[in-house]
Amino acid sequence: MTDNFAAIPLFVAVVECGSFSAAGQRLGITKSAVSKRITQLEGSLGVQLLHRTTRSLSLTEAGEQYFGYARNACAVAQEGEDAITRLQGQPQGILRLSVPMVFGRLHIAPLIPVFLAACPEVEINMMMDDKLVDLVEGGYDLAIRIGRLADSSLIARRIAPCYSVLCAAPAYLTRCGTPKDLVQLAQHNCLFYSYYRAGSEWQFQGPEGAVRFQPRGNYQVNNSEALREALLAGLGVCQMPTFIVGDDLAQGRLIELLPDHKLPEHAIYAVYPERKHVPAKVMAFVDFLLAHLGGERPYWDVQRQT
Repeated sequence: MTDNFAAIPLFVAVVECGSFSAAGQRLGITKSAVSKRITQLEGSLGVQLLHRTTRSLSLTEAGEQYFGYARNACAVAQEGEDAITRLQGQPQGILRLSVPMVFGRLHIAPLIPVFLAACPEVEINMMMDDKLVDLVEGGYDLAIRIGRLADSSLIARRIAPCYSVLCAAPAYLTRCGTPKDLVQLAQHNCLFYSYYRAGSEWQFQGPEGAVRFQPRGNYQVNNSEALREALLAGLGVCQMPTFIVGDDLAQGRLIELLPDHKLPEHAIYAVYPERKHVPAKVMAFVDFLLAHLGGERPYWDVQRQT
């Protein structure tokens, strides 16, 4: 019976992740170890819980019924653990973070040593990826999200605004001219971030109101730092968040274009699953981010003229 209890989190992880390998990655153990424990659980219970094929897993009728109880048991156990850690006061345990690649490298990663020095009982496991992940399925405690948030059960804490500008390098403008309006902009080489969730169009708020613009150019990439390098090399024009190019704008390496056409303002959020008792490690990290990155004028915008 004790072995069955120990296997419950593994079974829940397999169902939520959809595979033994993904569950193993979440739990930090091998695929074969997960498979072996699930087989042992089925043998102990005397029923098959999962239909296995070479491409997918699905619950049997018995598995569906057992999963409901197993998931509730894990949730209750997690609430108990959260309540205990809150009572202990000192943040502790493994903090699993999901952060966007470039923002994470530029603004989160440099702060991690500072946070760990202040909270020595915490261990950080951080995943940097621009793809949107499911916090519950991935087993994350907290994520950094930039932009408009979709409706969900996640709790969101606004950390800072996120401004974007249309910009290009002086060398490009010398070679190709400076666009004075959107008609002229259409004649320029517009670089594009291919993971942009708002779609392929650029949206401006200009003197004539809201305007949509379809960029055309010879370079699309799913990494904003690669776009910055292309901009600095004089390849074209691009819209970029100031948390990446704020210093370039302040130092004159990039020039803001069409300042009377504002790009949508977004925000940077810390999001985490709703729980009865939010772990002290999560609240400590959110408060830490607010202290170091929070405010209506983040440090990367301080030198930039708005």
